[in-house]
Amino acid sequence: MRTTIQHIADELKLTPATVSRALNNHPRISAETKKLVHETASRLNYRRNIMASSLRTGKSHSIGVIIPSARINFFGSVVHGIETIASEYGYHTIIYQSEETTELELRAIEAFLGARVDGILASPAKQDTDFSHYTDLKKKNLPLVLFDRSNDSLNIPSVVVDDYKGGYMATEHLIQQGYKRIAHLAGPQWVQTFQNRLRGYNDALKAYNYKTDDSLIYTGDISIEKGKKAADYFLELAEPPDAVFAVEDFSALGLIKQFKEKDIKIPDNVGIIGFANEDFGEHISPTLSSIDQQTVQMGREAFSMLMDLIKSGEKQYDVTPKVVLDPIPFYRESSMKEYSKKREKLTVDTTGTNS
Repeated sequence: MRTTIQHIADELKLTPATVSRALNNHPRISAETKKLVHETASRLNYRRNIMASSLRTGKSHSIGVIIPSARINFFGSVVHGIETIASEYGYHTIIYQSEETTELELRAIEAFLGARVDGILASPAKQDTDFSHYTDLKKKNLPLVLFDRSNDSLNIPSVVVDDYKGGYMATEHLIQQGYKRIAHLAGPQWVQTFQNRLRGYNDALKAYNYKTDDSLIYTGDISIEKGKKAADYFLELAEPPDAVFAVEDFSALGLIKQFKEKDIKIPDNVGIIGFANEDFGEHISPTLSSIDQQTVQMGREAFSMLMDLIKSGEKQYDVTPKVVLDPIPFYRESSMKEYSKKREKLTVDTTGTNS
């Protein structure tokens, strides 16, 4: 026999309404009662009937989350941030990978609508040039929040890092390390995120009276393989760069691998900094400098914004909300030219002392 809320209520001598609120983590139910109800539900093998609950309340207590790829730690970390706060509200998440394609995004939205989700969080695919599948959701009054990759022209709520500031910060760091000819491995320029990082790069060069040079900007997809191709391109220039700001960490990894293959010393001959602060950056040699995007906080902020939309019902925002997080720099061996010089000097001095 299937365990129902009534069974739990009879067991604990509570009303079914109290049990239901406790199972949904209602704020007016005490922590002690919630604990008791959840423990009893687990002991009696209670399984919530999501569909019945959805039909009864109009809420499924589920949200859909579209990410470009689960293989990238950045998006996994954002999802972690989403789920840590979602559970506090009694919500569960349905994750769908777009693999950077619009086609799979459309499938995800269709699946979410079929599951009657209460709202959707999405990081648009790089392939997206037409965002009508997102604007259609807005017209249907389905709560929607974009994260990481947004487009201001869509007037859809979003949570992003300050990509312009991060691009400026990364380039300024290379300048301050003494590099003179700084290149940029850029992402697809129809993506606003990558546009903003390129603007930050250009403005930092101008602020320090560095000459801008279009030949030092290599635009393409973001991947390890593209980083390798970019390294070959830069090395073939009549005057190769002595530093590269890569639009994200996997491209930066490709640069490092190819430069090392060509016996180019990092950071002595060329400095490299990425963007995203992927976990592998601390574990490669040299360790990778990068700009952190506060991924967990991004996930928490995105879910909180979505909950505000869900609670507002048909009410529309007068101004489209947008949260912009500060980028956080992590400077490591790959860009620390001055540190490399000091380390080399220390080695020479030590060798001299011991001889």
